[in-house]
Amino acid sequence: MKKFIEEFKAFALRGNVMDMAIGVIIGGAFTSIVTSLTENLINPILGLAGNTDLSKFVLNIAGVELKYGAFLTSVINFLIMAFVLFCMLKAVNKLMSFGKKPETPTAPATKKCPYCCSEIPIEAVKCAHCASELPKTE
Repeated sequence: MKKFIEEFKAFALRGNVMDMAIGVIIGGAFTSIVTSLTENLINPILGLAGNTDLSKFVLNIAGVELKYGAFLTSVINFLIMAFVLFCMLKAVNKLMSFGKKPETPTAPATKKCPYCCSEIPIEAVKCAHCASELPKTE
């Protein structure tokens, strides 16, 4: 039982699990911010166009309320969150590549034999596969 607890402790405190847990918590907090932005700023602006609040759109069918306005609000929340996350990811990627130098291309180490099309070392003067004399390259 002690070994099981030690294995679980090693698993639970490993960096990946802790990073994921922090990400989920921050994501939950971020969701409430985006929801507040949508409900308190964007929906009233959209409501100005139709002089109404989207969340109050309800369709009654046989005594069943279909709250399609609330659904539209959720779709708007999702689109805003996706856009903000996209912008944040672009910014993080740009910051991560800020100090990196561009990779210099390396010289090729092999070439193809013009006679048998085999890969041979770049400095070879004779093909190891077909024994052909290779033309000199500069």
